[in-house]
Amino acid sequence: MNTEQLVERLIAFAEAGNQQKIQLENGTIIQGWVMEITDEALLISSGYSDKVGKDQWINHQDLLTAKLFYWDNQCDAWQAFHIAQ
Repeated sequence: MNTEQLVERLIAFAEAGNQQKIQLENGTIIQGWVMEITDEALLISSGYSDKVGKDQWINHQDLLTAKLFYWDNQCDAWQAFHIAQ
């Protein structure tokens, strides 16, 4: 998968639900909203306000080995999202 294809899949991930959850290979879980996607990384905001919010960049290499989920409002449940399709 080239960078352009990966960015397109990450955009689909960001648009899949109203919130995203990323579980990195080391077990770290980051839940929030995708704010930006570049050719190198994805920016996710895990806070609910400017004072409490935390923005974190996750590089593409880490995303390729992470487990991705999005919140599905129709099911009221987390749904798995797969980078490769």
